[in-house]
Order: sequence, then C-alpha cells, then structure tokens
Amino acid sequence: MTELDDLRDRIARITPVDEREATSIARTLDRLTWPGDPFAEDENEHHVTASAFVVSSRGVILHRHRRLDIWVQPGGHVDTGETPEQAAVRETLEETGLATRHLDPVLLFHVDVHPGPWGHTHYDLRYVLTSPPLDPAPPDGESPDVHWFDFAAAQIRCEPALAPALAKLGRLVASWEVKDLPGE
Repeated sequence: MTELDDLRDRIARITPVDEREATSIARTLDRLTWPGDPFAEDENEHHVTASAFVVSSRGVILHRHRRLDIWVQPGGHVDTGETPEQAAVRETLEETGLATRHLDPVLLFHVDVHPGPWGHTHYDLRYVLTSPPLDPAPPDGESPDVHWFDFAAAQIRCEPALAPALAKLGRLVASWEVKDLPGE
C-alpha cells in the first residue's frame, strides 16, 4: 500500500460531522486520484493542505488568521518531501510557538475543502495534536492573536464552518481524562 493509498483509506474512515464534511471527504478522495503531486502549491491550484486542532487541559488553540481575520486552527501548505502529518506539526510550531505531537495512533479527525488565496482551493486535512498547556508564543511575522479556548468559547469565536468539528472534538476530548493527554 502506498502512502497515498493509506491516506485515502484514513480519509474514507472519517465519520463526517455534517454534509459539508461529507462533500469535502468525497472531493478530497477524488483530488487524490489526479495526476501529479496533490500537495504541490505551485503545480496545481487545487492542493492538499494540513492543519491541527491542538488540545490540552486548557482546551483548544485558535488563532486569528492574519489575512482573513477569522479564528481558525493553525495550518498551511505541505512542503516538498514532507507528509501532511509533519506539516501539521511544523505549521503549528511556526504559528503558535508550541511544540506539539500527534496522538498514538495519529488521528486524522476532519476534512474541509475551502477557497484559498489567489483562486486556489485547499483540501485541508485536520489532525488532532497535543501540547503541554503552555501559553502560545507566536514568532514575529505571525498573528499575535493565538489563545487557548474552552470548546464552548471556541465554537462561538471560530469561523462558523469550523464550529461543528470543534463540537465533535470537544465531546471526544471530554471523554478523555487529563492524564490521557500527552504532555500533561
């Protein structure tokens, strides 16, 4: 099984939270059948990106996107030679200053297809990462508005299409004990 076959299999196993995600899953599975590198930003205006729902005993991290002025999870493009899982961790560190790690096993939690800049379409793979409950410290050049939110507040603050995924994640995290979160 190739890495793309494995990725398609993990995407297909996601139970969609709503019709938007069901459509996004179908579109992403289709996108992964096209020729070329599905992650290459400069190869095609339709590319796969990666982001992260970072959780700890403090809740979930959201940041105010610099260009879009909306509250979302950290994430971005997959660099050449990088897996989406690696991109989610790297982008989170770049945008929040927080060291994070994947759950074991890695949890690909949500998929969303949405417009990106310059007429591009992003097929976003959203992972769950954990972090110690430290204050975010985004570096210069990144949005300084990065905060922990409890799940109810996150659902109110976030970009509206993100709220159903945060509600589902909040229910999942509530079923864990704090000691179950790595880094706690």
